[in-house]
Parts: sequence; structure tokens; C-alpha cells
Amino acid sequence: METSGGIRATLAGRYASALFDLARDERQIDAVGRSLDALGQALLDSSDFAELVDSPLVSRDEAGDAFAALGPQLGLDPITTNFLGVVARNGRKSQLTAIIRDFRRLAADHRGETTADVITAHPLNDDQVAALKTQLRARAGRDVTIDAQVDPAILGGIVVKLGSQQIDASIRTKLNRLASAMKG
Repeated sequence: METSGGIRATLAGRYASALFDLARDERQIDAVGRSLDALGQALLDSSDFAELVDSPLVSRDEAGDAFAALGPQLGLDPITTNFLGVVARNGRKSQLTAIIRDFRRLAADHRGETTADVITAHPLNDDQVAALKTQLRARAGRDVTIDAQVDPAILGGIVVKLGSQQIDASIRTKLNRLASAMKG
């Protein structure tokens, strides 16, 4: 895997790699991926859950209990549910978002896809994501998975990172260039 070396260099990457290896050995990559997608969506949708993950005041045992209770509610597969317990017991719950991101990259690489990090000021709708995937597929020469993030600070436009290439068409960057040019 081309991305695994870089991913394994981080703490979250080591956890994601261990989860990916287990899921691959059990032939459950898709099931674990769906569970992590549900978990990632729960982090976005629930401020209480996001606070639980980020708060240093929540003990390892409390986090483990919360993750165990969350598994059936979100319909998480057993591998992911057990993995969350390990993450909680090891005090790594704050790494959950990065673990999810790194697992997605490993799974995409396993499927022969590449991942593009996309930052927009507003969420993209399904048609926009499909059009972007088509354009990036033509550029990369292989299927592309979109890892979309919303950052209102870019004001508008889009920032795309595909491998070592970065395309910054954000309004913030254009305004910064204009301000720099006006200074002389």
C-alpha cells in the first residue's frame, strides 16, 4: 500500500492500520467502513458525542461504557465495537476522527482508489460530489474517494489535495493574493 507507510507514522494511523489489518483478515473491510461512517456521522450530528470524545474529563472507563452503549444504537459491527473499547481503554478517544480518516484512506487504497481531501465553505450536495469525483478521476487516472470537510474560514470556493498536488481555489487565498499584490 502506498499510503500505509505515512499513515503508520502517526498514532491514529497505527490504530487505523491495526483495525484495517483485522478487518481485512476477517473479510469485514466494508462492514467496518460502514460502521466508521456511522460513527463519523454521529460525531458530526451529536454535539454531546463530540464533547465526550474530545473531553479530557471523561475517564477511560466512562468512555468505554459510552462507546459500548453506542454500538447497538448505531448498528456498529462487532469488530468496530470491540475496537472502540480498546481505543477508550487506551485513552485514545481524542484520536477517533483521525483514526476514521486514516482507515478510509487505507480502505480506499486497498480498493485501488486514491483519496482527495476536499475543503469547502459549505457542504457539497450529491451532484457536486459526483461531478468533482468525475473531474478528479480524469486527473488521477483512477477512482477517487472524496474526504470532504467544511471550513467556513475559506469564505467560498474549494481546496483540493490529491496526493502531493494541491489546488487552492478558495476566496480566502484569492483575497490574500490580491492584498499582497496591492501592497506592491
